[in-house]
Amino acid sequence: MKNKVVITAALTGALANRNQCPYIPYTPEEIGLEAKLAVEAGASIVHIHARQDNGLPAYDVETYTRIHEEVRKHCPDVIINYSTGAIGIPNEERIHQIDALKPETAALNMGSMNYAIYSKEKKQFYHDFVFANPFKDIQFFMERMKAAGTRPEMECFDNGHINNSLPIIDMGIMEKPYIYSLVMGVLGGIAPTTQNLVHQVNTLPPDSVWQVIGIGRKQWALAAAALTLGGNFRVGLEDNFYLPEGEMAKSNGELVDAAVRLARMVGKEPASIEETRQILNIPRIS
Repeated sequence: MKNKVVITAALTGALANRNQCPYIPYTPEEIGLEAKLAVEAGASIVHIHARQDNGLPAYDVETYTRIHEEVRKHCPDVIINYSTGAIGIPNEERIHQIDALKPETAALNMGSMNYAIYSKEKKQFYHDFVFANPFKDIQFFMERMKAAGTRPEMECFDNGHINNSLPIIDMGIMEKPYIYSLVMGVLGGIAPTTQNLVHQVNTLPPDSVWQVIGIGRKQWALAAAALTLGGNFRVGLEDNFYLPEGEMAKSNGELVDAAVRLARMVGKEPASIEETRQILNIPRIS
């Protein structure tokens, strides 16, 4: 499947809000409809954070269950990927939606870091916190995902986070291929450049499959680089609001449609849901 590319849609995120982009979905019903638009446009995976109806982050199983039902109603076959990332939330609450719903995949942050947004205009930081993910927590989440039959998608915000995965691989907790997301452009993490992406890809262990997650408008340049390097990529309103031409997207479907057009420009085709299951060794479990 050398000419196939896996396109993931990150539908909503946890920090972005409607003051920044009025099209971000909050409710389970809205997230389900956005999943439908993304899948119809060519996404085979949807990455989801839960939100309260007012847009604040939600971590309870009940909200995740409502989201799960809405997504499955509109997209019965799509591969679901839930977030386990959080700050100041007990580990049991970060993982209980995986225990309860057993999604095919789940995101797992592979290291600790400073995490912030900086305004050059106002010369000040926003969302300034330490994102703590020590090895004992990484191992805890890995083992719980394995028990649920959920494939871990290892999110690496810097090159050292890739190295953090090596002891986990040595423990034999994960199955091949090892699924990596190279997250670029978060302040506190690696800068979003093609040179850095090439270096990270060269650092990955054998038997790896990877995607790039570009934060902000540089997402499209990184996606183009990923296509030439044989990788996959993620788009969606969690990461970037804007289409390649600079216009704000009105849905996740518009962003996925642009991703498909970009892939086809270099001779690639979006992998179908079934092809993605084969590429990533993801069984149908929910």
